[in-house]
Amino acid sequence: MKIDILGVQAFVAIADHGSFQGAAGALHVTQTAVTLRLRKLEDFLGVTLIERTTRSIALTEIGRDFLPQARRLLAELAGALVEIRETGIARRGDVSIACVPTVGVQYLPRILQAYSARYPHNRIKILDHASSAVAEAVLRREVEFGIHIAGEHHPELISVALTEDRYVLICPKDHPLARRRRIAWRQLQSYPLIFAGEVSSNRALLDPTLKANGFALRSFYEVQRSSTAVGLVAQGVGVAVVPKLAIQEGAYPTVRVIELVDPVVSRSLVLITRKAAHLSPAAQALYDMIREHEGDD
Repeated sequence: MKIDILGVQAFVAIADHGSFQGAAGALHVTQTAVTLRLRKLEDFLGVTLIERTTRSIALTEIGRDFLPQARRLLAELAGALVEIRETGIARRGDVSIACVPTVGVQYLPRILQAYSARYPHNRIKILDHASSAVAEAVLRREVEFGIHIAGEHHPELISVALTEDRYVLICPKDHPLARRRRIAWRQLQSYPLIFAGEVSSNRALLDPTLKANGFALRSFYEVQRSSTAVGLVAQGVGVAVVPKLAIQEGAYPTVRVIELVDPVVSRSLVLITRKAAHLSPAAQALYDMIREHEGDD
C-alpha cells in the first residue's frame, strides 16, 4: 500500500494552523496544493477528514481520531530519516568482514584499534576463513568485504593490493638453526617440517613456486592453519614454514624467525569486494582505513 505522506502532512498542518492558508505557509506551498493534497488523501481513505465552509474548517469525528495517529506517523518518519542521515554522516553501524586468519593476527589489529577510537559505537564481526572461503563469504553477502591471498578470482569480485607477506622459517630458540639469520629453502630438506596441508591456500602457492625452482619439501606434520604451526613450534615439536604475518611480535619469546631465501617467496594479500557492492557508511570507513595502510606489513 502506498502511503500518502504529503496528504498526511497537509492534514496535520491544516489541523495545527486552523486554515488552508496557514497550512500552505507552514509547508511552503500554495493553498491550492494543500487543498489537492488533502483531497487526494481523503479520496484514498474514502472518508472526510475536514469539513470546510467558506469561513471555517473543522475536523470530522474520523479526522479527530486520525490526528494523533497522523502526528505519530510523521514523527516516526522524521526520526527514522534523521537516524539514517546521522548514520551516513557519522558512519555508524555494524561491520562484517572476512579475512584469512593470519591477517587477524598482526595486520588488522592496529587498524581496528584506530577505527574503534574514531568510531567507538561501531561493532565489527570478523570471519576468519581460508582464502577461498573469504571470497565465498563476500559473494554470498555474508560480509561486506574481505582480505585474502591474491590469485584467480571470481568475475564478480574486484581486488585491491594491500601488502606482500614473506614466508619465513620459525624454530625453537634452542634449535640448531636458531642462530641463523637466513637459510635457503633447499637446506630444509633434511629437517622434519611442519608444513601447510594440501587444502591450505599457502600450500597451493608454495608447491608450484618451489617446483619451478627444481625441488620440493616433504612435511613431517601437516596443518591447515599457521597458528597451529606456530603453537607446535613454540612447544618444541619442530620447525615450520609460515607467512611472516602469522608471528605476532613478542608473543612467542621462545620462537626464532629466520628469513627464507633462494628464492624469496611471498604471498600477496588483497582487499576484495563485489563489483556491484555499495558498502554501508560504517564499512566504507573501515575499508578506507585499510586502504590507507596499503604496503604495511
